[in-house]
Amino acid sequence: MNKHDPKYQMTLGLNVLRHLGIGLYSNVPAVLSEVVANAWDADAEHVIINVSPEDDRIIIRDDGHGMTVEDANRRYLYVGYERRKSDHGAESPKFGRSVMGRKGIGKLSLFSIAKTVEVHTARAAERHGFRMDLDKIEEAIRGSEEGKEGNYLPEPLSPAELLVDQGTLIILTDLKRQLKQTSRWLRRRLARRFSIIGGTHNFEIELNGTSITIEDREYYDKLQYVWTFGDRGKEASLAAKNLERSRPCEGQWSVNGNTYEIDGWIGTAREAGQLRDADTAESINRLVVMVRSKLAQEDMLDEFGEGGLYSKYIIGEIHADFLDHDEEEDIATTGRQRIIEEDPRYQALKEKLQSELKTVQSEWTKLRNTAGRDEAVQFPQIDEWYKGLSLDHQRSAEKLFGRINELPIDARKDKRQLLISGVLAFESLRLRKLLHRIDEVSVENLDVLADVFVQLDDLEASAYYQIVKDRLEVIRMLMNLSDDNAKEKAMQDHLHKHLWLLDPSWERATSTERMETRIYKALNGINKSLTPEQEKARLDVYYSTTANKHVIIELKRSGRVVDSNDLLAQVTKYHGAATNVLRDLQRENEPLEIICVIGKRLRGWDDTPDGESRSREALRAYNSRVVTYDSLIHNALEAYQDYIDGAKEAGRVYSLITSIEATDIEAMGPDSL
Repeated sequence: MNKHDPKYQMTLGLNVLRHLGIGLYSNVPAVLSEVVANAWDADAEHVIINVSPEDDRIIIRDDGHGMTVEDANRRYLYVGYERRKSDHGAESPKFGRSVMGRKGIGKLSLFSIAKTVEVHTARAAERHGFRMDLDKIEEAIRGSEEGKEGNYLPEPLSPAELLVDQGTLIILTDLKRQLKQTSRWLRRRLARRFSIIGGTHNFEIELNGTSITIEDREYYDKLQYVWTFGDRGKEASLAAKNLERSRPCEGQWSVNGNTYEIDGWIGTAREAGQLRDADTAESINRLVVMVRSKLAQEDMLDEFGEGGLYSKYIIGEIHADFLDHDEEEDIATTGRQRIIEEDPRYQALKEKLQSELKTVQSEWTKLRNTAGRDEAVQFPQIDEWYKGLSLDHQRSAEKLFGRINELPIDARKDKRQLLISGVLAFESLRLRKLLHRIDEVSVENLDVLADVFVQLDDLEASAYYQIVKDRLEVIRMLMNLSDDNAKEKAMQDHLHKHLWLLDPSWERATSTERMETRIYKALNGINKSLTPEQEKARLDVYYSTTANKHVIIELKRSGRVVDSNDLLAQVTKYHGAATNVLRDLQRENEPLEIICVIGKRLRGWDDTPDGESRSREALRAYNSRVVTYDSLIHNALEAYQDYIDGAKEAGRVYSLITSIEATDIEAMGPDSL
């Protein structure tokens, strides 16, 4: 190297920095996972992470092979370095590990949480290091010719500053996010992002002086039943200390002449409430996809639209390495948090998991019914009653006991009373030949459950009938509003009061006024950047908080045709404003969803064969989806019409019984009765 040449040099554009660096990840565990992956690729055996909120710094150190100055420039500082196509290949030189890195952009993610990054590294006798400053990088890029990449020269560290003799050490300072997360929270998140921790992998991660283990995932003790694929599935069943049943499944299948294979497991928790982290309330009711032992997609369960109760108990980890073969196209999105869903490999995986979930649903229902029966017959009176039923009626009783078993009730006294009520309800249904109604009972829909259990109480039966009747009236009002191309205020108020129209499990929260005010102001602030035409066309936006999710609802008049690009631009602004508010309130990890309600298909969907799918994928990047008024009406009617049909008869019968019981028999004369 000429003495006048800079020792280190990075070349990149401002757009690359912002989208693949500053905006790549939104949380500390995701960023740390990129550094850990690099350590794995460098044949490290130990990674030591120290997170120090007091010192406003994060230090990550590994004992891998380190880098020479040439390596640092050619590999680390080269944005887009393709590791697997280089002379280093797709396997690590010492342990022959399948490397995780592919596109060479993960290192930029450090700037999403820190403004200053120091890299200390040593390979053999060569020790060196450099410091990168985000402000100076941006300044260097802006100083380049418009539209061209800029050259940034990292500051070399002096020999006295170097803190490593072998491997690589990274120091992050000037942190953008306050590190208020506990060490337990960080350990848990990192443990769930890698399957190479512990065991025979010869790879250890230490956080703040404590090694991370598979127990830090904190979900194995929640498993009641598990369906396994391959060796990783067997490992999970062994780690699940309270497991009642494990069943091996076939992990290999073929599609269009291509053979695929998965490893891992799908499990169900004993109680749905267990699938929520105690300290953060974050849901782990997820089916994650791992590729090359690293998290590739945080949740695939939402891909299937499963509405069955069993899906609320699901947790799983699927390893699908065929999604990242070296000789095939990269299937990961630019943000590395999801997989390109149109790829045939992903579609093959989706089809396989859909089939396996149906098996889980069927077997889980039978297992829960049997467990409910076994618990119920512990009471001698119920055991005697159950044995006196016909075989067909015993099967119906098992279904009912299974539903009761799914309720989150631990007190034996309360469970006994519920079982007694269940037996009485069963007998009432049996006498009126309505035992098929038990199939409708679900913990998800307590209205139906209540309907069965209060069959002997005319007032409660009538109240249920009125609830369903009122909901049907709400649906009819929505139909009228959409048919009349109602003004935004009327439609806005209607959906805000009845969030269950968008999702049957949602009800509007009662203690979110301060949050709604913050969001409303932030969204109003967006309007200042809209064009007059956009401002004129824009309808009101409501922000609401459901039980577990923040929801922004964007309404369009039912007769209006909206351009897909305009809608995406609007959603992008809403997402940014809401995210900023949540971050200010230190609630950035809480889920956020944007729902756009439209009457007509978006303009641009039909311009090309994949116009609609590309538009929906773009919206999904901002946790946004589009629904039509017609689909809202259809789904709501379908969900409630069957219930009202059954409740009408119950209401008529109980009205009749009440009337007879209120009759003055003495006044009817001696020949009556």
